[in-house]
Amino acid sequence: MAVATNNLSNLYLYTRYERFWHWLQTILVVILLITGFETHGLYTLFGFKTAVKVHNFVGNTWLIAFLFFAFWVVTTGEWQQYIPTTKKMLKVMRYYIYGIFRGEPHPVPKRKDAKHNPLQRIVYLILAAILLPIQMLTGLLYWGYNSWPEWGLAGLSLEVVALIHMAGAFAILSFVIVHIYMITTGHTILAHTRAMISGWEEVADIDAVEDWEIKAKAA
Repeated sequence: MAVATNNLSNLYLYTRYERFWHWLQTILVVILLITGFETHGLYTLFGFKTAVKVHNFVGNTWLIAFLFFAFWVVTTGEWQQYIPTTKKMLKVMRYYIYGIFRGEPHPVPKRKDAKHNPLQRIVYLILAAILLPIQMLTGLLYWGYNSWPEWGLAGLSLEVVALIHMAGAFAILSFVIVHIYMITTGHTILAHTRAMISGWEEVADIDAVEDWEIKAKAA
């Protein structure tokens, strides 16, 4: 879906590590979803035993990669990109519900110091700080079920852990579906994808800078 392209500038927004993490996480999440749903009997693709082995290995790999990402976010100051704000939130929501279909410009163009709009900040914060940790914790519990008595968790319900883990998987799948749609909403259908490959993205020029962008830059 093409959108307004008034006065575009080419900015280097995504570092090599950000791009590496994005595509690595994409691969890991897709494999986890495919093997995870198979272990719950939704279909047969690799076979139950193979699916379990692959799921466990990839899950542990994702956990280690996520810890490195968390360390990178904290040490580089990129955590500021995820500070939630309600500034222009309604305008952003109106844009995705209505304005985008009329070719209107995005109310909060990407900047080097503010790569995510207010809606993205809240969604990514919930994803990274709540949903993914819960998914990883329940996955580890599931994986270490035989050690629960040693861990003092004998009274924990496996069914509850499995239900939470499965619900988290469907939540992540929903995010992936919406995310795939959203990456097609740049000024060209492949603009955002190319940006996550090269690091460079064409963004609209704006004169005014929001307060929350200035704070992020000065911090």
